[in-house]
Amino acid sequence: MTSVKKVAFHTLGCKLNFTESSTIARSFKENGYELTDFSNKADFYVINTCSVTENADKKFKNILNKAKRNNSSAKNIVIGCYAQLKPAEISNIPGVDLVLGANEKFNVVDYIEDLKNNDKPLVHSCNINDIETYESSYSVDDRTRSFLKVQDGCDYKCTYCTIPRARGFSRSDSLENIKDNISKIASKGVKEIILTGVNIGDYGKGEYGNKKHKSTFFDLIKELDKSMGIERLRISSVEPNLLKNEIIDFISQSNLFVPHFHIPLQSGSNKILGLMKRRYQKELYQQKIEYINRKIDNVCIGVDVIVGFPGETEQDFQETYHFLKSLEISYLHVFTYSERDDTEAALMSNIVPKNIRNQRSRMLRSLSKKKSRAFYNSQLKSKRIVLYESENKYGYIHGYTDNYVKVRTPWDPKLSNKLIYSKLKNIDDEGFMRAEKVVQNKNVRQVSYSDAHG
Repeated sequence: MTSVKKVAFHTLGCKLNFTESSTIARSFKENGYELTDFSNKADFYVINTCSVTENADKKFKNILNKAKRNNSSAKNIVIGCYAQLKPAEISNIPGVDLVLGANEKFNVVDYIEDLKNNDKPLVHSCNINDIETYESSYSVDDRTRSFLKVQDGCDYKCTYCTIPRARGFSRSDSLENIKDNISKIASKGVKEIILTGVNIGDYGKGEYGNKKHKSTFFDLIKELDKSMGIERLRISSVEPNLLKNEIIDFISQSNLFVPHFHIPLQSGSNKILGLMKRRYQKELYQQKIEYINRKIDNVCIGVDVIVGFPGETEQDFQETYHFLKSLEISYLHVFTYSERDDTEAALMSNIVPKNIRNQRSRMLRSLSKKKSRAFYNSQLKSKRIVLYESENKYGYIHGYTDNYVKVRTPWDPKLSNKLIYSKLKNIDDEGFMRAEKVVQNKNVRQVSYSDAHG
């Protein structure tokens, strides 16, 4: 009797990578493989890599070594952005058996047979400019929420970024496929979907490689704001120049889309934004933030920012710091600039020393904590709809409000994977909002997001 082969996944990087890992894992399961945790002994280890920062490349090697320790005779498969950018380099790392590029990674099961009688690493990778198809992906690993890919690739040419060379040009899923995937996700009992992609505001471009604009991001949002068995929808990250006021207006009245935006800034200095080849200046960004806050009460706004970009003087950094301090935002994702091969920025002069980069990063992370605390304080004593998760974490159940406040309350299995009106009481020593359920007629009231708006 042939034993069932086991496969384990480890994913580095963005939520888009996690979404694709989930889809690829399902293809293994459908072909008779058993999924297991990466810490367990497996026959195949699949590492989905990132290459946004130098640290992501280093993490990959640590993960590979962990797989080799778990089972020295297993086959190790590498996919993802790093695999597309540097397949030959990866194949020379001891322990790597198969490297698949962006066009091949979704067919990883088909390459398994090739590993049986081959002692040398195999590489299957095409030129990124040859990629025209679009692969649908969604995650259902978490019963509470799911990430749904609606767009891939990017046509922007930011000077620090490797993503266009790792994922190709901007292309999108069809509305029909997206709605079909939402139905599949909803059938699993998932309550929230997060729309994700590389540049989702560019949705509609290059649908299946035909490079025609069949629909827009606004069209997508309007179409999805209809009851399809999902209680709430969340948008991941949208470029400020693509976040049109009509989108903000629509979300302010939406039944399903929650009051939460994540909008990359990268720098508060127009000089640095120009060097980065970003498609906006700080004045447009400020206008967007102010417009959102005028239109939507209690909205949560997250911001991406990069520190230590080549040419960033102390004056440029202080301009960024004070610009962010002045904005009505809720939290920051701070990235310390790291040189990436084959980017324009890697060839620029006026390099910022790494100790200065780290110092600036610490300052912005401190500012982020202050912004987050101020936002949480503004929500005290209010009642928000919380989607509670399914895990008992040290006697607590955690969840997120519609406007992305992370809360916890004493463990109660009746709350698991339910949308519950909760009163936000106080912020505990670990930075969580403590919440208590709102009880009516001695029963916890479960409500939909649209109910709350009504």
